[in-house]
Amino acid sequence: MRIKVLRQKKADLLIEAGQLAAKLDAGNITPEELARLNRITSATAATATSAEIPSELAQVNAEIAREEVLMDERRSMESATNISADTPAERGARVPAEPKREPEKFGSFGEQMMAIARAAVPGGSVDRRLVMSQVAGPTGINESVGSEGAFLVQSDFQDGLLDDLYAGGDILNLINPGKISLGANSNGIRLNGVDETSRANGSRAGGIQAFWTAEAGQKAASQPKFRQISMELDKLTGLCYATDESLQDAAILEPWIKEAFNTEFTFKLEDAIINGTGAGMPLGILNSGALVTVAKEAGQANGTVLAMNILKMWSRLPMRNRKNAIWLINQDVEPMLGTFSLPVQNVAGTENVGGIPSYAVRYEAPNGDAFGRLQSRPVIPTEYNNTLGGLGDIILCDPTAYLAIDKGQMQQASSIHVRFIYDETAFRFVYRFNGQPKWRTARTPYKGANSQSPFVTLQAR
Repeated sequence: MRIKVLRQKKADLLIEAGQLAAKLDAGNITPEELARLNRITSATAATATSAEIPSELAQVNAEIAREEVLMDERRSMESATNISADTPAERGARVPAEPKREPEKFGSFGEQMMAIARAAVPGGSVDRRLVMSQVAGPTGINESVGSEGAFLVQSDFQDGLLDDLYAGGDILNLINPGKISLGANSNGIRLNGVDETSRANGSRAGGIQAFWTAEAGQKAASQPKFRQISMELDKLTGLCYATDESLQDAAILEPWIKEAFNTEFTFKLEDAIINGTGAGMPLGILNSGALVTVAKEAGQANGTVLAMNILKMWSRLPMRNRKNAIWLINQDVEPMLGTFSLPVQNVAGTENVGGIPSYAVRYEAPNGDAFGRLQSRPVIPTEYNNTLGGLGDIILCDPTAYLAIDKGQMQQASSIHVRFIYDETAFRFVYRFNGQPKWRTARTPYKGANSQSPFVTLQAR
């Protein structure tokens, strides 16, 4: 496109002028080089027979400005469905005003991807639906040049991609109902929460306390304590390539890109919810200050999970979180779940050798259920848990106690240059998301010494 040529010409002039200016400062510039620097940066004085000649930079700036005006005019003409139609004022004088027309939309996600790829080709045509969808988008025109392929994904396709993303994840779909989508002008969230670290009297709800008071007795005051939950959006990006052949068929392109995008983004988001460091990415359960780690049993063999481990983990989960609780395990843990037994004790209270099957801890696999159950709660195998014996190989958690935010939309851009010699177009997806546990620390119960939390794991063995 001509605008690209002009911008490159300006960039070349600036580089050349910078090099010549450095020579001038060093005092080793030749008369010819000085004249060249003046032609680039300074106007030539007028003579009796000619007008002032602008510098080369001034000339190219004027050409760029003129080309930008022409581009704007061309875009306005492309979006006009009938250039000879009456103006709004003329129509109003003849007939009642027409109802507002909805912006034209693409029929499918693949069709929009093909249009974006065509727009990215130098001199390629820009489908007017791309421009109209950007104007109608929740954040307006993308910060990059639209004609180079940086277009927002159509809003209904954004929703569809995110719906598929969360529906395909066993962890994401459990935190999705509580996810907060931020508005167009927001980059983060500030929430006031109760600063409660103990359930003891004087500590519940951060300090609220009630008192039994005698008739006519003076009432005692108490005051809550609050903390602020603060999160800024982080950015998850994905890049995939489509061959020129696949770009010729929207029916093939759409499922291919959706599958590649959903599979990888689901993996990265769920892995961050479990293992995220909180630095440039979500804070994961295993790195949270609220995590409770249950000690292994005395003499417990390496690479084992015992019934007593499960009972003790279950006892550290607050009662209010149990109805939403799930077990997350590495699949290497599964064989251990069917071997649970508790040691038999004799009358004297000492343990006998061996044991009996435990009815207090049962691993069940109900018919028709994709997941087994432990303590009547679903057991979900994941790739994100550590292998058997490592910290985090088994996690008991309430996913509704994890706070997630996103921008509520997705951006997409394309480029033909990244893989030009391979006849491939690069598609980039950007999803802004962050998350962290709602609890800052574990809490000490009203009665009892063992802290409790919605996030419980077992010590490495």
